[in-house]
Amino acid sequence: MSGSLDEATDEEVISRVLEGDRDAFGILVGRYQRRLLRLGYGFFKDADAAEDFAQDVLVKAYVGLSGFRGKSRFSTWLTRIAYNAGINAKRRSGRYEPLESEPEDLKNLSPEDEHLRNETAAALKTAMAALPEKYAVCLDLYFKEGMKYQDISEATGFPVNTIKSHVFRAKRDLRRAIGLEDEA
Repeated sequence: MSGSLDEATDEEVISRVLEGDRDAFGILVGRYQRRLLRLGYGFFKDADAAEDFAQDVLVKAYVGLSGFRGKSRFSTWLTRIAYNAGINAKRRSGRYEPLESEPEDLKNLSPEDEHLRNETAAALKTAMAALPEKYAVCLDLYFKEGMKYQDISEATGFPVNTIKSHVFRAKRDLRRAIGLEDEA
């Protein structure tokens, strides 16, 4: 492989790791740690627990890397490990709560716009907390992580059509909850 390892594909980096270059795994950590932290925060709503979760998932991925067959993208395989770890932990302790959006730059908002944004964000957060867990997880992976339906299916084990249905129903329920759509 020529060029910088930073510019290498995930598969090229994995090959290097499997050939004994343990430091190369740091490239994958850099690429996916933020995703794992967001997923961890969605499961635990605690920064320390999210960091512990991300580290545990990365250790599981490193230990199991030789089992990665390349049938899906590495990001999907890693998300599957994280999803399973999070669901198992939540079964023991409570419900998944979707991560709220990262704050946007609020400097240029008028006081009225800021108030409207805050009211809308509060209503949306309440509505998202009321979603069934399976809807919330699919919605987070679709919108926050930008995953495709097939990748979410591979990560969660739900069929693709079920993922589509969960995302559709979650969006419908959110629109209704914040008053953008009438109940049918």
